[in-house]
Amino acid sequence: MTAQPTLRPERPFFSSGPTAKPPGWSLDKLDTRSLGRSHRASYPKSRLKYAIDLSKELLGVPEDYLVGIMPGSDTGALECAMWTMLGGGRPVTVAAWESFGNVWIQDAAKQLKLPNLTTLDADYGEVPDLASIPQDNDVVFTWNGTTSGAKIPNTDWLAPNRAGVTINDATSAIFAMEMDWAKLDATTYSWQKVMGSEAQHGMLILSPKAVERIESYDPDWPLPKLFRIKKKGKLDRAIFEGSTINTPSMLATEDYIMALEWARGIGGRQAMFERADRNAKTVLDWIEATPWLRNMVADPAQRTNTGVCMVFQGDWYESLSAEEQANVPKKIAAELEKLEVGYDFNGYRDAPPSLRIWCGGSVEHEDIARLLPWIEWAYEALKNGEL
Repeated sequence: MTAQPTLRPERPFFSSGPTAKPPGWSLDKLDTRSLGRSHRASYPKSRLKYAIDLSKELLGVPEDYLVGIMPGSDTGALECAMWTMLGGGRPVTVAAWESFGNVWIQDAAKQLKLPNLTTLDADYGEVPDLASIPQDNDVVFTWNGTTSGAKIPNTDWLAPNRAGVTINDATSAIFAMEMDWAKLDATTYSWQKVMGSEAQHGMLILSPKAVERIESYDPDWPLPKLFRIKKKGKLDRAIFEGSTINTPSMLATEDYIMALEWARGIGGRQAMFERADRNAKTVLDWIEATPWLRNMVADPAQRTNTGVCMVFQGDWYESLSAEEQANVPKKIAAELEKLEVGYDFNGYRDAPPSLRIWCGGSVEHEDIARLLPWIEWAYEALKNGEL
C-alpha cells in the first residue's frame, strides 16, 4: 500500500467559491445587532454603508468612483452593468476564455441581441488577442478566468481615456490582483470569492464615465427591477450609500464586514496580494516539479494567483480511455474529501479534466503545503489500483 502523508491541512477548504473563511473566523465574532431589523433602519443601513466604505478603502478605489451593493452576486452586478450600459448601436466586444466569460457572450448575443457585437474567445488555458479590440468599442471581459486559471497579463490593451466603456468581471481577481482603476468603468465582484464571505450579494464599482453613460442612455429593452439603478433619469446614488435595491441579508453583510476587517488587520490588499502570491507560487512550483502534471495555462504571464488549474499528463494517464482520464481528478478529489484532507478542489465541471486549488488570501500557506503530498499519495494509489 502507498504510504499516506502524516500531516493534514488544519483547514481543508480549497474551493474556488465560496472560498475558505478568513483564519480565525467564527459565527460568534459577527455583529448581530442588525439582524431581525429593517435594512432601512439607521443601524443596519449604517452597516451596509460601512461595508461599502471599507471595500472602497481597502481596494484603493478612486474617490470619484461609486461603490454599491447589488443583488444576485457577481452575476447580478455584471448583468446590471451590461443591461444598463450596452446597446444603442454602439460597437461592443465581449472577450471570454472560460465558462463564466462565455455566459456574458450568451447574454450579449442571445438576450440583449446586440447588433454590433464582436466576440473573442479562446480555449481553456489561453487568452484571446485583446489588443485587437478597437478602443471605440465597449468591452466586457473577465480579469481572471475562474474556471481556467488564465488571467489578463496586463492592461496595456486598454488605452487611457478610451472612447468605449470597459466592463470588468473581477470576481476571482479582486483582493488578489491590483485593479487598474483608471482604465475600468464598471467593475464587479462577489463577496464569496477572494474574501471567503457569503454568496448572493455583489459589488458594482462605477467610474464617472460609467455614470455618464447610464444617465445619458435609456436601453430599448425592459429592465428588471433588480437592474433599475436610475431614478428620474439620474443614477440613484442612494444605492451607493447603503440603500439597496432589494432586501439584503444582514447576516451575510456582517460576515463580509468581518472578512474586510480581517484583511485590513493583516495589512490590507497588499497583504492579501502577498498571501495569494505565496500560496500560488508553492502550487505552481510543485506543478513544474511533478512530471505527471502541467499547468492548464501555458504562458506563465497569464497564470493566476487564485484558482490554479492543472491537468494530467504522462504515459499512464495517456494510456487511459477518455472516460477513465475524466475520472482521475474526480477520484483523487473524492478520496481526499472522504479523508477530510481537502474539499472541493476538483476542476470545474465544464473545464477539461483537472484539479483546481484555490490560493487566495483567506487560505493559509501551511494548509496549501500540506495538501500537495496528499494529492501525490492519491495519484500513486490510483495508479497502483488502490483507490
